[in-house]
Amino acid sequence: MTETTSGPARGGSRAKGGKGTGGKAGKGLRVERVHTTPGVHPYDEVVWERRDVVMTNWRDGSVNFEQRGVEFPDSWSVNAVNIVTSKYFRGAVGTPQRETSLKQLIDRVVRTYREAGEKHDYFASPADAEIFEHELAYALLHQIFSFNSPVWFNVGTAQPQQVSACFILSVDDSMESILDWYKEEGMIFKGGSGAGLNLSRIRSSKELLSSGGNASGPVSFMRGADASAGTIKSGGATRRAAKMVVLDVDHPDVEAFIETKVKEEEKIRALRDAGFDMDLGGDDITSVQYQNANNSVRVNDTFMRAVENGDRFALKARLTGETVEEVDARALFRKMAEAAHACADPGIQYDDTINHWHTSPESGRISASNPCSEYMHLDNSSCNLASLNLMKFLSDDDEGHQSFDTERFIKVVELVITAMDISICFADFPTHKIGETTRAFRQLGIGYANLGALLMATGHAYDSDGGRALAGAITSLMTGTSYRRSAELAGIVGPYEGYARNAEAHNRVMEQHAQANDAARRMDDLDTPVWAAATEAWQDVLRLGAKNGFRNAQASVLAPTGTIGLMMDCDTTGIEPDLALVKFKKLVGGGSMQIVNNTVPKALKRLGYQPEQIEAIVAHIAEHGNVVDAPGLRTEHYEVFDCAMGERTISPMGHVRMMAAAQPFLSGAISKTVNMPSTSTVDDVAEIYLQGWKLGTKALAVYVENSKVGQPLSAKKTTTQEKEAPAAAAEPEKVVEYRPVRKRLPKGRPGITTSFTVGGAEGYMTANSYPDDGLGEVFLKMSKQGSTLAGMMDAFSIAVSVGLQYGVPLETYVSKFTNMRFEPAGMTDDQDVRMAQSIVDYIFRRLALDFLPFETRSALGIHTAAERQRHLDTGSYEPVEDDLDIEALSQSAPRGADTSPPRPEPEVAAEERPAPREAHSSTELLEMQLGLNADAPLCLSCGTKMRRAGSCYLCEGCGSTSGCS
Repeated sequence: MTETTSGPARGGSRAKGGKGTGGKAGKGLRVERVHTTPGVHPYDEVVWERRDVVMTNWRDGSVNFEQRGVEFPDSWSVNAVNIVTSKYFRGAVGTPQRETSLKQLIDRVVRTYREAGEKHDYFASPADAEIFEHELAYALLHQIFSFNSPVWFNVGTAQPQQVSACFILSVDDSMESILDWYKEEGMIFKGGSGAGLNLSRIRSSKELLSSGGNASGPVSFMRGADASAGTIKSGGATRRAAKMVVLDVDHPDVEAFIETKVKEEEKIRALRDAGFDMDLGGDDITSVQYQNANNSVRVNDTFMRAVENGDRFALKARLTGETVEEVDARALFRKMAEAAHACADPGIQYDDTINHWHTSPESGRISASNPCSEYMHLDNSSCNLASLNLMKFLSDDDEGHQSFDTERFIKVVELVITAMDISICFADFPTHKIGETTRAFRQLGIGYANLGALLMATGHAYDSDGGRALAGAITSLMTGTSYRRSAELAGIVGPYEGYARNAEAHNRVMEQHAQANDAARRMDDLDTPVWAAATEAWQDVLRLGAKNGFRNAQASVLAPTGTIGLMMDCDTTGIEPDLALVKFKKLVGGGSMQIVNNTVPKALKRLGYQPEQIEAIVAHIAEHGNVVDAPGLRTEHYEVFDCAMGERTISPMGHVRMMAAAQPFLSGAISKTVNMPSTSTVDDVAEIYLQGWKLGTKALAVYVENSKVGQPLSAKKTTTQEKEAPAAAAEPEKVVEYRPVRKRLPKGRPGITTSFTVGGAEGYMTANSYPDDGLGEVFLKMSKQGSTLAGMMDAFSIAVSVGLQYGVPLETYVSKFTNMRFEPAGMTDDQDVRMAQSIVDYIFRRLALDFLPFETRSALGIHTAAERQRHLDTGSYEPVEDDLDIEALSQSAPRGADTSPPRPEPEVAAEERPAPREAHSSTELLEMQLGLNADAPLCLSCGTKMRRAGSCYLCEGCGSTSGCS
């Protein structure tokens, strides 16, 4: 790889004197052009356009953000524009201080980096600094990479310039330290970030205090921290703060730690069944403890070997190291698996593996991680992140041959690592201790997104040797290039302060990375050139590191890339596979459509299919959402199109094997949850945890479908429409003269059958009418015949039907039962009633819309989607001329009648309320196609169903995440 100084598509920043010299001539980097052209600013090479950003809450139709006339390149998607405008533009909306253009946002960040680089002697000349600024701006403008969210929030503003999203704290066995933990964690949450720590230094409840009494133990102190995290919502936003709590497996309180969330899940179920609102974000969920943290047990090799051999394992006192008790290792390990199977916690971290790859062991062990588990380093430290969009480096020549552009990838990695290191020079930190440690070790976390899309586009199954080889090669090249640049920077501006003490260990870890690279298996024409470039990079790392040392103790991680993944228009986040083959896409000017992933035709072309075949297969996917039985597609190619959800899903071990393929080439770890089907057993979870250790991963978390109460239930739709047999409304045993007279319905009566979903629970409602005088009976079908819910719905149907036939006005039922809150609740599949607080709430809103006159239901605040849109457009819900015929139907009932006539023709009903519900994200679209509900919470900001991103959840609608950014 020789330096290239000409052409807009090659170049980069290199230490003066050429690659690998670490030269100091000019005391700075000579920066070359990669993408930019001399004399032309990157902004002048794109087409800009003005757009209006209006973001609504699908639950109630309210506008939660609006800014009109923002300026973006025409190539940016609607979603990316919306998220960047609402999340990252600074200044109060409606004031002159508010940013209105992507140019302002990028300039605010990039110019700050350039100025700091010049101030701290990173560049050989002002010309090099200008090229650095232009190259960085180009890469951000064209969505080639992105910094993590705190950079966009804070850099270049008057507030503290925090650039890190990941923090690790520490706590000792003293009340002063415990109270400091509460305070420091709260300050980090207030700033919008997350933190993790290890509680194992706190003595157990089985040990004595100096006064003679029993210690409280770490689990008791977790309660106070959990309450604090629930109160201090992250960054003042609607999501809870993100935190990680770790406990060593040899701590005497480890069993109590394992069981904390299991017991709370039982409490949630009991309270939910009693009618309390226990949904995620519900009013009553705050009464449950330990819900604001991810819990992980830190296991060591001694314990894992004891599990394999069936040996006993010692739990040790914190202060003396003496054995408090011995336990059966397998039994303890199974308790971990049982708890994870029941509620997804605790996860597992492999202590010896983590510290085997530790570059700074002389300064302390790695004992904890950030909330998403990708950053693992010293206590009281932080890491700032940036992620590359891998699809930007996939090249296709005129003959259709694909290649990964290793040369350009190397240049961009060097550029990004340089910028990330510069940021530590000016960054602010939430605590003094974190600032000290971060400046002394300069931990960075470069990573990537869109791996799943890249693998599919290149014809590789996610769970395949070829897919893992390409992922490993790219990861190795990224980290090797990062450490080479770190060594070059050390030759110019000096190594990190802690390097001298840790030089031997740091270089040993570099040797381990290089050996893993050499031992990796090469598979095909795509990964082999990448491995070759990675091998060269690691050779340079060993040579330059021995000469100059390193500027950074850590270089790479694989983060969730939630919000910034949407900013870069990535199809997949972090190391995750594709969610599904058909995606939801917002359109400029409003509206949306579903599209087959662009990666699918690329994959088919790579696999050798002809254009006509590709067209037929894509059409099949568009109709069915999967490739099963697609015309002309060979069955051996099905696996290429396996996704995280859908007809063909990737096996749990497929996820673990992919993590193992990338892990040897990362400084830190990987944020990822291994999704397991609801049919998984405790033994399956235990096997995943055991294989994760054997395969060399640093941490694992699992989620078994439908295991958590706070998630919507997953249920397949029925293949045939079940019809409820008419409920037997028993006659009163004797007639009392003063009672109202019951008006029975005729044998033949008009009716409307509606299928519905509320918060993941499915059902059918049949509403039958008198031929000329309104609603007369309601039948409800929920759950399986003979279940408690089905029985209660039958009884409720009979009660309502008899009441209607005895003259109780429908309006009375509607006023009494709407807004009643209990589970299941949440999103529905009805475009007129997007959110329901319970099944009963939904039923009577739907009945009001179908049978009550406009004036009556409008007074109750119940409107159709069309009426709400009319109100937004005109300020009035009143029907217009086009609705006159429908209004006349409402007015045709006799005055004083309790209900209006039903719609006379089923065709009219079908036109007014289309069968397919409106989707607002790829997750919701997938639910529609597959007839299931994804195990993901609703976004508390906009009501959209979120999707998993690493160990967190991400909202495609507004960019919110359930964890650290």
